Formats: sequence, C-alpha cells, structure tokens
Amino acid sequence: MFCNEIRSCPGAYHYPGFLTPSVQCDVSAHIIKIIQQAPLFVSYMPRTGVPMSVRMTNCGPLGWMSDKALGYRYVNAHPETLLAWPAIPSPLLEIWDALTQYPKPPEACLVNLYDLEAKMALHQDRDEIDLSAPILSLSLGFDCRFRLGGQKRNDPSSTFVLSTGDALVLKGPARRCFHGVDRILPTIGAALPPPLGDLGVRVNLTLRRVS
Repeated sequence: MFCNEIRSCPGAYHYPGFLTPSVQCDVSAHIIKIIQQAPLFVSYMPRTGVPMSVRMTNCGPLGWMSDKALGYRYVNAHPETLLAWPAIPSPLLEIWDALTQYPKPPEACLVNLYDLEAKMALHQDRDEIDLSAPILSLSLGFDCRFRLGGQKRNDPSSTFVLSTGDALVLKGPARRCFHGVDRILPTIGAALPPPLGDLGVRVNLTLRRVS
C-alpha cells in the first residue's frame, strides 16, 4: 500500500485510496446502521454555545461531544437518546490494526457528517488521557482541503486534499499537531452512496484511544 509521509509534520502518514470502493460501500452501510441507532446531533462550542457546522454521532464504548456548559468530553451514552453507543464495526477495527499497529483497540469512533458549507477549525485532539496512542482518520465522499500545522496554534501549516477512501494516521509528535478542514471540494463521482448521500456529502471517521 502506498503511504505518503507528511514531511512538514513528522508522524503524519497519508494513505491515498486505502479503502477500495467495495470496502467504502461496506463501511457506508455500517455508518447508516450506526446513525439509525445513535442519531446525528450537533455539538456546541464551550462557553459561547455556538453550534458546530458538522453534525456527528459516535460508536464504541465512548463517544465525543461538546456543549456550552461542560465543554469537550467523552461520554458513554448518546446525549439525546441516553442509550449506549453502538459497537465499532469489525471492518474499522481491522483497519485500525493494519494501519496503526497499536496493541489496544480504539475506544471511540467519531462519525462526522459534512454538508457543502461545513468546515472544522484548526484544533488539537487532546481530550484523551492516553496521548501516546495514534489517531486514525478515514474519509468518504467529496474531497476536502485538509490543513495540518504544528503543536502550537500559530505554527506554520500546510494543506493537502483528502479524497474518498483515504486514510490518515497521526502518531508520535503528529499526535499533538493542530489540524482542521478548510473547505469541502465537490468532486464528480465521489458522492456518498445512498442513503448516506441523502444526509450529507462527506463523512469523516476518527478512531481514538481515550483511557
């Protein structure tokens, strides 16, 4: 498998087209089932209460969320249904094992659904206790312009395109790098398969260890 190490950010590895079209369809079917069990919801910025432009849900023992009162955190149940999150599908666990070689399985898989106007500001993933564990990101649907910086918000950053089927692993020093999505780049032929495509244009799956 081809891997592109991001020179500007040691420990960041981009795997273009890692998920074959058939695997993408299989993963999409699992995502639909997850959304049926744990409906999409909106998280809110701490303190300000500004809604985030990306709708989300989770699977795994833990799920990530944020609201005005308590801020960023992991919880063991859906904030609206109060039911436990669905299990992480086995294909995602297999991809985690193949690309991270980490000895412990992920505890949370964030399912972020983008529309054409959605974006994600530069941020660090630092709500986890175990910051030595890698982060695995999987892209489905329309391309996005992804920004990757350093370990300080004002460090220089660079951009590259994440397309459907791409995988991105952040480990080592890259685990603490700021990153975000500048914009969605609609691409012919890269639409999400129905019925997932009826909900949005891009899905990002982020698998993480927490404890």
